[in-house]
Amino acid sequence: TGGFSTYNASVGHFSSPYLQWVIILFMFLSGANFALHYLALTGHPGAFLRDPEFRFYVLITLGASALVVLFLSGASLYPHLEERIRAATFQVVSILTTTGFATEDYEKWPYAAQFLLLLLMFVGGCAGSTGGAMKNVRLLVLCRHVGHELFLLLHPRAVVPIRLGTQALEPRLVSAIGAFFSLYVGIVALATLGVCALGVDVLTAFSGTVCTLGNVGPGLGQVGPAENFSALPGGAKWIYSLAMLMGRLELFTVAVLLHPACWRK
Repeated sequence: TGGFSTYNASVGHFSSPYLQWVIILFMFLSGANFALHYLALTGHPGAFLRDPEFRFYVLITLGASALVVLFLSGASLYPHLEERIRAATFQVVSILTTTGFATEDYEKWPYAAQFLLLLLMFVGGCAGSTGGAMKNVRLLVLCRHVGHELFLLLHPRAVVPIRLGTQALEPRLVSAIGAFFSLYVGIVALATLGVCALGVDVLTAFSGTVCTLGNVGPGLGQVGPAENFSALPGGAKWIYSLAMLMGRLELFTVAVLLHPACWRK
């Protein structure tokens, strides 16, 4: 999931369907929890299906790929179905796992497909993987939290914990994930505002912030898969460099270091 290629056209340079499907497979595997790979290699392959985060990861991958294929069906860009499925799946898996490889200039795709790819930049890989961004398990817990709150509105006297598989989650953990999501969105907003203040258009500023904070690679606008960050102002590069560091160090780690209480004796 490093995402660097020896060619400017990335994996698209090779024009090999076989090569692209092999890379899709290993990008997907690298976005999964490596503890599950260990369990599978030590005689417990069923661990994949028992893990709720992995099932959620598979659901997002298949669902997003199917939607992009649907959006591309009316664009007349790919005459053959296999080519359309391969192009959609490659970009979905690459962005979801925050790899950064590209085979197509997806800025030529329909706007709905581009927006879906932009949303995937927030998701990232699974916990315990080499992927970046928010991680699937956090989004899964947030979804469970929303469903839990809706249930309590209908049954206010019920005492039902939020569960992840068979494990009941502590309220403190759910609260921490909610705080992480709020911090993530807040940093995206502030960094985007800072880059826009330097004269960069909103699409480039927003997608650039999302893809650097999530360590995704290509974004949209001036930082799309056919471009790079070299044309941006120096101040924007500093902001994006900080975003990449914060995304990899985990936001709470950086926030604690910047908190005044951390420096008091």
